[in-house]
Amino acid sequence: DDQKELYFITLTVVDWIDVFTRDCYREIFINSIKFCQKNKSLEVGAWVLMTNHAHLIVRAGGKTRLEAIIRDMKSYISRSIRLLLENSSTESRKEWMHSIFKKTVMENTRNNDHQFWIQDYHPIKLANTTMLLQRLNYIHDNPVRAGFVTEPQHWKYSSAYDYYGGKQGLIDLIMLV
Repeated sequence: DDQKELYFITLTVVDWIDVFTRDCYREIFINSIKFCQKNKSLEVGAWVLMTNHAHLIVRAGGKTRLEAIIRDMKSYISRSIRLLLENSSTESRKEWMHSIFKKTVMENTRNNDHQFWIQDYHPIKLANTTMLLQRLNYIHDNPVRAGFVTEPQHWKYSSAYDYYGGKQGLIDLIMLV
């Protein structure tokens, strides 16, 4: 499809493992997006990072195709978290998470020895304003529905704060509304 269009995507950790409960893993996710923005022309309109998945509204701003950007981003996050996990002496869930990543790879012949993400990211082209606003609200309300916060702008790992008049600064945005 047209790479200049906005897409709603979902990235989900295998077996819905709550990996993103620690700052070190959240930083890897955020830094990967920032790298893709700077070096691959990824444009982010909205985002939320939950404990085991993320939703984003994105588009490719340059010549690199969106699916290539997302593939590289997912791969970097996966490899970086795996390396951090392998070298951790304090991660209490280390063996458990490794066993799930290894078990999942046995069910998927496209990976060699470990799978962090569910394979697909379900891109949905946001073809009109109604769809855009629906997904934007869905993204920002995700932490509220999960019971983590009572107001969307109170979730640190989201673009909601930016849309409510503040400037979080974790990820640069192209404002959609």
